[in-house]
Parts: sequence; C-alpha cells; structure tokens
Amino acid sequence: MIVHLDTSVLIDVVTRTRPLLAAYESTSAAGHRLEVSAPVLFEFLRGPRLASDLEFQRLLQPDAQVLAFGPPQAAVAAAIYRRLERARGREMDIAIAACAIEHGAALWTMNPDDFRDIPDLQLYVAPRRPLA
Repeated sequence: MIVHLDTSVLIDVVTRTRPLLAAYESTSAAGHRLEVSAPVLFEFLRGPRLASDLEFQRLLQPDAQVLAFGPPQAAVAAAIYRRLERARGREMDIAIAACAIEHGAALWTMNPDDFRDIPDLQLYVAPRRPLA
C-alpha cells in the first residue's frame, strides 16, 4: 500500500521526541511505501524547525522523492473543492488529499476529522504498539 504522510504525521515523525517514529518504521517494515507530497513539505518547512529536524526529514524523505503538485493534482483538488459544502479555508488539506487520491495512496493523518468528508480519500490508521 502507498501511504502519504500528512503534515501532522511528518512533524511527529521527525521533530522533538519523535512520538510517531516507531509507527513510521513499523509501517515501512510492513511493506508500505511512505511518501510526502509537495503541499505537506511546504506546510512542514514554513513552521519553526530546528536544523536537526530538517536534516532528519531529508534523510527519511529526500527532496528528490517528494511528490509534485502539478496539473493532475490541481484538477482533482479543484473538483474536491467544488464538491465540499465547507471548502473555504481548507485549501491545503484539499491539496494534500488530492495528491493522495491522484497517486492511489491512503493518507496518514493525526487529524482524521479534517479529511473525513473528502470523497474518494482513504485514510490510513497506523497499527498501535502493544501495551507493555
């Protein structure tokens, strides 16, 4: 399965205490291909980031592997925008969702309620670690 990371997941994988790093690694080890789209990278880079966070992000998801947001994704995003009742102010989420849909990927997000009403979008739920 192809899994696109939402910005919320990317942040929790590479910054501070890296609370989602183990889930990222187990998802990858399970054979899922983890990808980042240009809109997610934009949202990540615009925030305050430590140099160590940026370096770690590039190790996990090198710039050359970031998926572009081009005309096909823009067309999907525009169609989604027109279909949603409350689309205004959600352009970035719609662009992120469009990239996942266009690439046949599920979206892994920490904010599933922000995406539940987007048609044709599959959400990914990472396996929980067993309790000790």
